Amino acid sequence: MLLAIDIGNTNVVLGVFDGETLVADLRLHTDERATGDELGLTIVDLLRRRGVDPEAVDAVAVSNVVPGLARAVDELARTYFKVEPLVIGPGVRTGIRILYDDPRQVGADRIANAIAAHAKYGGPAILVDFGTGTTIDAINERGDYLGGAIAPGIHVALDALVSRAARLVRVDLVAPAAAIGRNTTTSLQSGMVFGYVGLVEGIVARMKAEIGGNPTVIATGGLGELFAGLSPVINHVDQHLTLTGLRLVYEMNREDPAGA
Repeated sequence: MLLAIDIGNTNVVLGVFDGETLVADLRLHTDERATGDELGLTIVDLLRRRGVDPEAVDAVAVSNVVPGLARAVDELARTYFKVEPLVIGPGVRTGIRILYDDPRQVGADRIANAIAAHAKYGGPAILVDFGTGTTIDAINERGDYLGGAIAPGIHVALDALVSRAARLVRVDLVAPAAAIGRNTTTSLQSGMVFGYVGLVEGIVARMKAEIGGNPTVIATGGLGELFAGLSPVINHVDQHLTLTGLRLVYEMNREDPAGA
């Protein structure tokens, strides 16, 4: 079985695949100070609690945007699963062209999303990932990664606002009944939630005009379901998009270990 690990700035998301089937998925809070032993022991325990035998894991694939955890992840793979992890990066076959000015600057999770989106939904497509940052990326009909946009994630934006405004406090990020808030809570919810709907719709519209045709829009990340329910521009929600991309990258490199 394959253990796919997506390390983001806020959460570490893990998925266990038996062939193409996702049999378990887990979520941990990202701690850049965590050691390989701390991560390994936690993951092994959680897998057992989900009914997955850790000894059945014979491969590990990783996307990581937190450089400080690179060594810890390498150690946990080698120590607890007895394998060398496949880490998305230079030299790893992805099956797509990355048309960024400097491909090394593209986050591994964005590459994994692009690979999975093209495999599952075809192209052209626009991928909206609601994470620590809100990333909106585009692929063409061939699956080439064209580039994208990065904005602060909604949680980051809310934290920044309340930290600088003495009379504002955190609110639940849900859609209020109306855009015109009648109190501070609903006013904040309107500004944050409907504001981000507008942000996504505006950037998606601009990208569609640049790409041409009728790109499919796929949302992923923790708040994907919320925003899909508020915006008609989102065609699909796929919470496991990045994990699926990791599985596909692993399969490509298992078939061609030398990469391409």
